[in-house]
Amino acid sequence: MISAGQLRAARALLGIDQRQLAEIAGLSVPTIQRMESSDGVIRGNVDSLMKLIGALESSGIELIADGAASPEGGRGIRLKKKLA
Repeated sequence: MISAGQLRAARALLGIDQRQLAEIAGLSVPTIQRMESSDGVIRGNVDSLMKLIGALESSGIELIADGAASPEGGRGIRLKKKLA
């Protein structure tokens, strides 16, 4: 799905704050805050996750899964896993 790090990076790339993302996705600011403070992959209500992903994708964000290549074949960024 989407990790908290991907969510924060996507929001930064779009240049929007949590309130703006909440409006775009049709979610509450506390929901966005909870998602961004998650550890690793965001878990929660499937409807909320689908709204979030849909809003990011319609805003031009491409989510790249672990170990996957970009379907568009372009360059991208990905957060490295933290060393234990």
